[in-house]
Amino acid sequence: MSDATEQSAPQVDADAWEKACAEDLAAERARRKAAYGPPPGSAAEELKKLVDAVAEKLSSVQAPFLGAVAQGTAEQVAKQVVRQARSVVEPVIERNADVFDHLAAAGGELLAAYRSAVEGHERRWTQGSQEPRPPQTPRDEGPGGEHIDLD
Repeated sequence: MSDATEQSAPQVDADAWEKACAEDLAAERARRKAAYGPPPGSAAEELKKLVDAVAEKLSSVQAPFLGAVAQGTAEQVAKQVVRQARSVVEPVIERNADVFDHLAAAGGELLAAYRSAVEGHERRWTQGSQEPRPPQTPRDEGPGGEHIDLD
């Protein structure tokens, strides 16, 4: 081949497919984020959000039965307890983030197994059991008694 033939051939980008897929994926993620909001984070991040939400709720609780002075003291105590709990929980979450992810996955699997079991029982309950019943053993009905089978 000559240099002229190589120069006239169109240049093919070897990574064109990869780039196109990455662009499509980024566009789909942006569309989903706009439609549904940001995706949930890891289990550890979600647990931190829960701790923050509970802490915020506890610090904003108003006790109507307490007086103004006691109310201020109660708020200070609640904030102190929340700070102490957060200082204990956050390092544990950060050091063991993968453990919380595994626990969340295990919880999902347990929930799926439970749903499967319940759906099976519900199906049998609503459709009636198709399995034959075991034969009944004859009972002593006493003198002059007769067993009437109502099934």
